[in-house]
Amino acid sequence: MIGHDISDYLYEIQAQGRYAVSLQELRERFGPNEKAIAQKLHRLKKENELAQIRKEFYVIVPPQYSHQGILPTTYYLDDMMNFLNREYYLGLYSAAALHGAGHQQPMQSQIIIKKPALRDIKAKNQHLEFFTKGSWKSDWLEQKKTDAGYVLVSTPELTAVDLVHYHKQIGGLNRVIPVLEELSENFKSSRILAIAKESSLPTIQRLGYLLEQLSETKLVDNLSTFLRANKTNTAPLSLSHKNKSGFTDDKWNLIINTEMDFS
Repeated sequence: MIGHDISDYLYEIQAQGRYAVSLQELRERFGPNEKAIAQKLHRLKKENELAQIRKEFYVIVPPQYSHQGILPTTYYLDDMMNFLNREYYLGLYSAAALHGAGHQQPMQSQIIIKKPALRDIKAKNQHLEFFTKGSWKSDWLEQKKTDAGYVLVSTPELTAVDLVHYHKQIGGLNRVIPVLEELSENFKSSRILAIAKESSLPTIQRLGYLLEQLSETKLVDNLSTFLRANKTNTAPLSLSHKNKSGFTDDKWNLIINTEMDFS
C-alpha cells in the first residue's frame, strides 16, 4: 500500500538525520498517484506526524515534538531554502541567540535572503520572518551544526551590522544595545571592517556610535578611520523615531534624536 510505503520512507529519512520532504520527492519515489499521496499526507498532518510549511514542502515531526506539532526551524531551514532554491542565512536575534548573545530565544526565526522578497511563514506555532538584502560574502557566515545537518548563520560581526541596519523593523536600537555588547566580545576587527566596507554608511555611523558608548575602543578607531575616508551624510541615530532633531555628534555625523539606554 502506498500509504504504508510513505510512512516507511519518512522513517528512513529520519534515520538519516533528515526531517523534511517535498511533494516532488514523494512523486519521484512513489509515482504519479496524486490522490493516494495526498490522502496519506492529509492523514499524517492530522495525526501531527507531518507539518506543511510551504506549498509542497513538509516537515517530519518525531514523537517527542508531536505536542508542538512542529520542529525547531534549525532542523529544516537549510532543506527548505534548498527546496526554494534561495540563498539565505539565519540572522539578527536568531543568530545572536546561537552565538550566546541575548537572554532569551526569539519567538521568530529571522532569516536574511536576497531579493525577491518571500512572504513570512506563520504555521504551527512558528513564525519565520524574512528580510531582504543585496549581497553578502560566504566568509561572513558560519555553518552551525544542528541535529539535522547544519544551518548557515551570520558571524557575530555580520549579526551586529544587521541588527543596527534593520533596527527599525526589529524593535529599535535600545533592544539592540545589550545584544551588541555581548556580541562584541567575539568580534574580529578585520572582519567587521570588511563588512563595513560593503554596508551602507549610515548603518556604520550608527554602529560606530553605539560601540563607542560601549567602550569598544579598538573597533571604534577602525570604523572612525574608515568613515573619515568616505563622505558621509548627516543621519538620525534612530530610524524608529520620527523626530529628526537633537544634538549632532560630529565624530559620527549623527543627529542624536533619541535617548539611548547603555546601563
